Amino acid sequence: MAKEGEEEEDEEELVQQAWNRETVPRVMEIISRRLFQRDLVSLLLVSPWLHRTLVSYPSLWLVLDFHEMNNAGERLVAALSLPRYRHVKQINLEFAQDFEDKHLELLKYRCLETLQHLESLNLNGCQKISDKGIEAITTACPMLKAFSIYWNMRFTDIGMTHLVKNCRHVVDLNLSGCKNASDKCLQLVAKNYEELESLNLTRCIKLTDRGLQQILLKCSSLQNLNLYALSCFTDEAYEKISLLANLRSLDLCGAQNLSDQGLSCIANCKNLVTLNLTWCVCITDEGVIAIAKGCTSLEFLRKNCSLFGIVGVTDKCLEALSKFCSNTLTTLDVNGCIGIKRRSRNELLQLFPYLRCFKVHS
Repeated sequence: MAKEGEEEEDEEELVQQAWNRETVPRVMEIISRRLFQRDLVSLLLVSPWLHRTLVSYPSLWLVLDFHEMNNAGERLVAALSLPRYRHVKQINLEFAQDFEDKHLELLKYRCLETLQHLESLNLNGCQKISDKGIEAITTACPMLKAFSIYWNMRFTDIGMTHLVKNCRHVVDLNLSGCKNASDKCLQLVAKNYEELESLNLTRCIKLTDRGLQQILLKCSSLQNLNLYALSCFTDEAYEKISLLANLRSLDLCGAQNLSDQGLSCIANCKNLVTLNLTWCVCITDEGVIAIAKGCTSLEFLRKNCSLFGIVGVTDKCLEALSKFCSNTLTTLDVNGCIGIKRRSRNELLQLFPYLRCFKVHS
């Protein structure tokens, strides 16, 4: 009996060891994936065993997030010197206000090998970064796929020249608010990034039809195009949006020169799911009806125009949308469209049974 008892104890101990060796670390990995970076780093201090366990999972250390943090530059350089970040793929420095060119140059010289695997770099709101810093960091990140530099007045065509030269695999590009980017910038993008999938040109006020046309002619893989707050384009460029067969999301807010003819061409984008027509003051029922007939997968349609709405749009366009898009449309904004009278909750739900969000204020 004693021998049997010892054997049972030995068996239980082996089971417990297997549990500690295999199950516990796996559970810790799963839990750790849901933690914020700061909490994950804090866990390393709990015990040597937990430190070894967490560090042994490279997938936990692929992201560095220093957005809105002070001393982000020094923190990033220090983090990248640690072995666990040797395969980092994503760095977020959004609104790290004290982040400067000198930090990007430090990364190039001290962390060159570590940055070889970087795929996503977010420099949104880092207004102290210039073309010089862009040259330094892009030299170190040949595998970059997503680059975002929102609201930077110091980024110019020169910075774009460095980006396309050093980073050949970019498919997601955000230049929103880069007011010194010109048509040359778009020409460089069109020539070098034909596989581009997402492009944000919000408030890039120096652009013209000529630059946008280059994008539309060359970047046929685009799925997301944001032209928010750009009143400089005309139908000459808008009509060529029809070339984007894979387009799913299009933001034309403030496209004051967009006419029904241009919108009718955009209706050839059969896969369009989201369309923003806020402040497109020249369009009428004709253009919206063309969209309804052509873009039958639409889920989100915005025509938010406050009191100065699209006066040429009436209930006719709602009837067309209902006929062709009622099974998919979930969000509708007719705010300020004074020509639309059927705007009560019940009337809209009769037309669009799957509607979950709508604005109808006049």
